[in-house]
Amino acid sequence: MHKNSFIGRIEEISLLEEYYNSSKSELVAVYGRRRVGKTYLICETLGDRFDFEYTGKHKIAAKVQIGEFQKELNRLTKDKNGKASDWFEAFDNLKEYLLKLKKDRVVVFIDELPWMDTSKSNFLAALSSFWNGWRSKKTLLKLYVCGSATTWMVDKFIGDKGGLYGRVSRPIYLAPFTLLETEQYLNEIKKMKYGRKLVLDTYMIFGGIPYYLDMLNNKKPLSENVDNLFFANNAPLKTEFDFIFRSLFKDSINYRRVIEYLSTKLIGQTREDISDKCKLTGGELSKILNNLVSCDFIRCYMSPRKKERSKMYQLTDMFSLFYLRFVNKNAGIDEHFWTNIGKTGKKNAWSGYAFEQVCLNHIPQIKAKLGISGILSNSYAWSKKAFTDSNGNEWEGGQIDLIIDRNDDIMNLCEMKYSSNELFSISPKYAKDVRDRMAMFRASEKTRKDLRCTFVTVYGVKQNPNSDIVVDQVILDDLFT
Repeated sequence: MHKNSFIGRIEEISLLEEYYNSSKSELVAVYGRRRVGKTYLICETLGDRFDFEYTGKHKIAAKVQIGEFQKELNRLTKDKNGKASDWFEAFDNLKEYLLKLKKDRVVVFIDELPWMDTSKSNFLAALSSFWNGWRSKKTLLKLYVCGSATTWMVDKFIGDKGGLYGRVSRPIYLAPFTLLETEQYLNEIKKMKYGRKLVLDTYMIFGGIPYYLDMLNNKKPLSENVDNLFFANNAPLKTEFDFIFRSLFKDSINYRRVIEYLSTKLIGQTREDISDKCKLTGGELSKILNNLVSCDFIRCYMSPRKKERSKMYQLTDMFSLFYLRFVNKNAGIDEHFWTNIGKTGKKNAWSGYAFEQVCLNHIPQIKAKLGISGILSNSYAWSKKAFTDSNGNEWEGGQIDLIIDRNDDIMNLCEMKYSSNELFSISPKYAKDVRDRMAMFRASEKTRKDLRCTFVTVYGVKQNPNSDIVVDQVILDDLFT
C-alpha cells in the first residue's frame, strides 16, 4: 500500500520524513502496543530507502542473534565469510559496509529492538558505540528503531542513562486508531461498508488495532468474522492473547494474573486488592502495574484530591477484555459462539462496560461536543465507600466513571450508557440513583462547583418525565469527530 493511502498517521509520517531530510545524523525510536502498525508505518514510509534492515528474533541466544544479523549483512556485501564474535564487531562490520556505499545519507532500520538485548550480550553498549562513533560528515546516518516491548523502549532505550543518554532525536508513540480512523480503515481500505454503530461494535472487540481490523472479511457479517477469528477450530486470534504477553514480558504469568483479575473487577481495583488477590508485593508489583500502564493494557486513575494509596487500576484494553470475558472460557465448545450468544445478560453487561472504555478513549471528542476543548480541565473517575458526612448523613457509597473537572467552576459528571438500537430511556429509579450519586459526590468532595449531569449514549436520551436530569448530551456520532 502506498503511504498516501494511510489512514491517520499524518503527523507520524511527517516526522519520519523530517528526520530523514535533516542535515545531521538522527536516531528515531517508534514505540507502541504490539500490532498497532509500527513496522508497517516505517516500512511503507521509508522502505525503499533502507540500506540495512534487521528484525530481532524472539527468545534466541545472543550468539545466534548476532549470527543472523551478520548473515543479513553478508547477503548485502556478498561476502559469505563475514563473521562477528560479538555485537561490537557486528556493528563495526555494519559501519564499514555503510560507509563503503558512499552516499550522502544511509538508512538503517532495526525492528523488535528489545528482543536483541539478551542477557549479558552487551547489545545496548555496542549499539551505543556504533551510534556515538559515527563521525562521518559526508555520510549522515539515519537510524530508525522500533519495538513492542514499550517499557523496554521507554526505560532502557529512550530513557537510557548510559551511552545513549539524550541521543534519541525523537521518540514517536504510535497510538491505536480512534473511532473515526477505524471507520475510515474499515470502509476505505477494507471496503466493509459499516455504519457507525457497527464500527462501534467492531471497536469494542478489536480496539483500534490495525492488525486485527485487517483480518476482517468484508464478505461476511461481523458476528461470523468474530466466530472465525476467535472461536472456530484453529482460529487465528485464539492464541493471540498468550503470544502478546509472552513476547512483551519475561514473567508473563504474573502479568496475566493481574490482567485476569482486573477483568473480573470492571470498576478497577486498588494496589492493595491486586496484591492480596494475585499474591504479588513490593517492587515486583510496582513494575508489573507500571509496565501494563505503559503498554496500554490498563489505566491508573484517582481524584486529584486523593492520596497516592487511593490509586485505582482498571483494565482498558478492548481486545484483552473481550478475550478474557468470552474466548478464554469458551475452549472450543461452540464454534459459532458469538453468533449464538444473542442479547444475553452476559453480552449486555460486557457491551455496557466496553462502551465506557470507548468513551474514556475519546475524551477529547467528548470535550469538543461540550464546547470546552479550550478550557483547562482534568478528567478522572471517582469512587467512595460508605461514609457519614459532616452533617451526620449516611451515604452508601458509589462511583462515577468519568468526571471532567473544569477550570471554569463546572464539573461534567458523565453517565455512559450503551443501547443497541434505540434511545436510552431513563427510569424513575435510575433518575433517583443519578441524583443521589451527584448529591453524595458533593457531600464527599465538598465542592462548590456547578455539577452537570452529562449523558454519553449511542443514539441519545429518550424524552420522558425523568430525562430532566440531563443537562448535556453526547451521542455516538460526536465520538467520530
